[in-house]
Formats: sequence, structure tokens, C-alpha cells
Amino acid sequence: MKKTVKVVAAIIENEQNEILCALRSPEMAIPNMWEFPGGKVEKNEDIYSALVREIKEELDCTIETFDLFNDHTHEYDSFIINLIAIKCKVVEGTPTPSEHSTLIWLKRENLDSLKWAPADIPAVEQLISEY
Repeated sequence: MKKTVKVVAAIIENEQNEILCALRSPEMAIPNMWEFPGGKVEKNEDIYSALVREIKEELDCTIETFDLFNDHTHEYDSFIINLIAIKCKVVEGTPTPSEHSTLIWLKRENLDSLKWAPADIPAVEQLISEY
């Protein structure tokens, strides 16, 4: 049976109504595809504190979380991912990539110009439909 991994992803919006998009580096699983930054939820951790921790680790900034935005389960070849996307904003620092190749801020209507990791696509589509 495939392992299910619970992952939180940050939908970070700035004052220009742009969304932060992160490019997975060649060293990462599912390389060179775009995603919303985040990571695995540890045992005994709630989704919001997990996301704050992951963004601190990955992007070296502090976020404030708001609402659960999209909850989607996607089956990859070797594992299943339950991706929980949460709306948030940066409250301290500037997002700086450490694991990702690059970060960009994009308007909702331009999100579909990127090649997204399959698990992130439902959240992308939901963001575009909000526009």
C-alpha cells in the first residue's frame, strides 16, 4: 500500500494581490516544477503551526495563517500526497529561497503560465477562478 504524506502549502499573497510561487530545484523530488512552498506535517503538529515552521525553515520569513483554502489528495507513482493549501501573508522578513531554485510573485490570472506540480494544480485552479 502506498504511503500517504500529509503536506501543508502556503498561498502567500502580497499587497499587490500577487501569489508567491516556488520552483522546485533539480535536487528535489518532482524537480523543476512549480509549487506553493510548505512541507510535511510532523506527528502531533497542527497544520497551521506546521506551515509557519516550514516557511521559516524554507523561506526564512514569518507568516500569519488565515483560512484553509484547498484540501486535495493526489496519487503519484510511489506515494499519495494530501496537500492542504492555506491562505497566509508574510508578517516578518522577506521570502528567500534556500531549497527552491527561485521564487516569483504572480497575479492570479498568470498562474497557469507555469508548469505546476500535479498535486498543486487544484489550488492553482481555485486561485484562478477567484480572479
